[in-house]
Amino acid sequence: MRKLIAFAFAIALLASASAAPPRGNVLQAAIAEDYARNLEALFKHLHANPELSHREFETSKRLASELRKLGYEVTEGVGKTGVVAVLRNGRGPTVMLRADMDGLPVEEKSGLPYASKVRQVDIDGKEQPVMHACGHDVHITSLVGAARQLIARRDGWSGTLVLIGQPAEERISGARDMLQDGLYQRFPKPDYAVAFHVSSRYPAGKVQVPLGIAYSSSDSVDIVVHGVGTHGASPHRGIDPVLVASQIVVSLQSLVSRSIDPLQPGVITVGSIHGGTKHNIIGDRVDLQLTVRADNAEVRDQLLKGIERVAVNVARAHGVPEDKLPEVKFSSTQTTPPTINDEATARRIKAAFEQYLGKDRVIEQPREGMGAEDFAYFIAPEHNVKGVYFAVGGTLPENLETAAANHSPLFKIEPEPAIKTGTEAMVIAAMTLMPR
Repeated sequence: MRKLIAFAFAIALLASASAAPPRGNVLQAAIAEDYARNLEALFKHLHANPELSHREFETSKRLASELRKLGYEVTEGVGKTGVVAVLRNGRGPTVMLRADMDGLPVEEKSGLPYASKVRQVDIDGKEQPVMHACGHDVHITSLVGAARQLIARRDGWSGTLVLIGQPAEERISGARDMLQDGLYQRFPKPDYAVAFHVSSRYPAGKVQVPLGIAYSSSDSVDIVVHGVGTHGASPHRGIDPVLVASQIVVSLQSLVSRSIDPLQPGVITVGSIHGGTKHNIIGDRVDLQLTVRADNAEVRDQLLKGIERVAVNVARAHGVPEDKLPEVKFSSTQTTPPTINDEATARRIKAAFEQYLGKDRVIEQPREGMGAEDFAYFIAPEHNVKGVYFAVGGTLPENLETAAANHSPLFKIEPEPAIKTGTEAMVIAAMTLMPR
């Protein structure tokens, strides 16, 4: 008799559309309708009107308005321009869905009819062209789409939903700003945090869920190399900072090739070098700007300590006086640890994607480089928040070979399949983590 009752109960659960994430065709149809009515226009507006980090004033207002109209409890100005929306729906876990909002100082050359022509003054006071060259417009639009589907399916999940519009991801500082402004004290603290990034390197409509490392750490480092100026025809009367800086650039690569475990990834890139004023003048200063990447704390520490050691001692080898040794400055704002998914939660979400999206839409794809994400701060060990960061494809298969990478002025996403997939995946993830 007990077996019969249990069987009947299981059949009732399967028959109920509210007992689990809706089957693909039901949810897909609802999202397709929403895309035609709302999301397409929202995406094109966001793409044509990007804003720089810490300057997402209109973007945050638009996101707040969209969520408020749906019935969420919305707070603006969290971490300067961040948006937090809360929906309490009975007892259960708290799940946070996050989308980043900022664009990049890039002049768009995509050729799209809704391409950005925006220029904006950044936080350093410089006027810059602005472009959504990293797909954050897709992320915001999908967050709104997921918000609409989840509030319409409140009888299918139980818990508290927190939606985040995060500023300044491109400066890897917005997540910390929101946390420092009391995100986890003023609002329900999540048990789980979920986010995705759209990728032009993955086929549209597909998702990829890392079970461990999702993104590397990132640190910005500035080095000021001093020398002694003189005439270019009399180098022996001075100390050439261009030569010293050049030797530092080359020697830094020995940290990766000879200082860290060869089985551990690490990157030191000198992205900018400036010095001198004229052909025949040896100046007295060169400025270097570096980005440093690693996948674990040990390698990160080795690289950062090694940079100062190499810079200072190369300068000494060239005879730079002790009072003119290089100044090595580590940014306190443009820095983030690795983003590492909680394996058990990632497996749970991946299994749900395979069940509801279909196994053919869940791909295994190795990382292409050591990109970084400040989502890591939301799921830092001290917060005890289980995080999953996944990827959504944004390029039609026939265009993958020629697709421009993120941060390129030619970057573009196939919006319809990317937004629909991003929306669907976030709904499935949230309902999986907050079952009724």
